[in-house]
Amino acid sequence: MTHRPFWESLHLPQKKAGEFYMPEVIVRKGEPIDRALKRLKSKLDTEGILDEVRRLRAFETPTQRTKRKAKANAKRAKAKIRFVLSQ
Repeated sequence: MTHRPFWESLHLPQKKAGEFYMPEVIVRKGEPIDRALKRLKSKLDTEGILDEVRRLRAFETPTQRTKRKAKANAKRAKAKIRFVLSQ
């Protein structure tokens, strides 16, 4: 049995069939490395890659999956209501 690299199991945006888009940050001339790392972390966070990696670290039971999805749906609904009420 062969194992796939972990990034193939991530839900990354695809360029073409079978090609995955890996986020990258170009370090500008004279820019501190910490700032470039911060930009990379924020980019990974907005695309949800870090959450996905954390989730795939360990097996998730069907009950845990249901609870996680319900929590995400509740959060989405709460944000939607807040947005509608503010208009």
